[in-house]
Amino acid sequence: MTLTAPARPAPGGDAPPQRRRTARRAWQTVSPYAYIAPFFTLFAAFGLFPLLYTAFVSLYRVELQTPGEMEWRGLGNYTALFGDAFFWTSLRNTFTIGVLSTVPQLVMALGLAHLLNYRLRGRTFLRTAMLLPYATSVAAATLVFAQLFGRDFGLVNYVLGLVGIDPVDWQTGTVASQVAVSTIVVWRWTGYNALIYLAGMQSIPRELYEAAEMDGASRWRQFLHVTLPGLRPTIVFTVVVSTIGATQLFGEPLLFEGSVSGGISHQYQTLGLYLYEQGWGFFHLGRAAAIAWVMFLLIVVLVGTNAALAHRRTRKEARP
Repeated sequence: MTLTAPARPAPGGDAPPQRRRTARRAWQTVSPYAYIAPFFTLFAAFGLFPLLYTAFVSLYRVELQTPGEMEWRGLGNYTALFGDAFFWTSLRNTFTIGVLSTVPQLVMALGLAHLLNYRLRGRTFLRTAMLLPYATSVAAATLVFAQLFGRDFGLVNYVLGLVGIDPVDWQTGTVASQVAVSTIVVWRWTGYNALIYLAGMQSIPRELYEAAEMDGASRWRQFLHVTLPGLRPTIVFTVVVSTIGATQLFGEPLLFEGSVSGGISHQYQTLGLYLYEQGWGFFHLGRAAAIAWVMFLLIVVLVGTNAALAHRRTRKEARP
């Protein structure tokens, strides 16, 4: 009688392939999370944690000289903030400068993009030149414009004098200083938004323009009835981004005169300047944190309002 040992599974038999398939399925399940984990790790460390810690600090009395000594105030920083007249002045200035800079900026960007969308000589050069103001340092641009808007020797007042207009004190007057600061913002961001609009225009099918032209529509009517409807998502995007930028405006008003108070009477002090003045001028870190959260909530409200209006208009147009 002969006894034979049971045969061992050969390498590459059923068990190892089963394990390989299990490992492959596990990796396919985990790999997407592994790929996005670095982003969320950095976001949690440098985005979410500072946001939550700022909310925590806003409930305490904290001074810059002694950051380790914290005194509980609850909502005291917020009540003191809303009772400060300079806060409401900076909020009003932020709104007016935002309107003065955002509306002309987007209108001009839309017009420039419409012109660049046609076949022109040197289109590549013109598109590249559009980005030069955006690529320029905000400090360099603001210092140049501060000289242009000088009261005694500024080029702007010189040109106004040629047409019989008296010199304007661009750094002292409320409306004049806000117009000057808004001009810097318009100059820096118009070309950037124009290229975004141009990219949106080039994604609109050419068949729509050809059909409108065959129906006898002029270029102006093509722009109204073909270009603008096709650019609606892009316009909403630029409005939202410009609104966020206007709310956080800081560099231009700070460097225009070199004062954190935004002029001798706070005539162009924005919320960003007001935050900097409270935190690093008066050393009130708790109140500065409260201002930061008020700005954050203001941005959320403005962006939510824009999104709601855009969604409402889309639903209205989708109805038969």
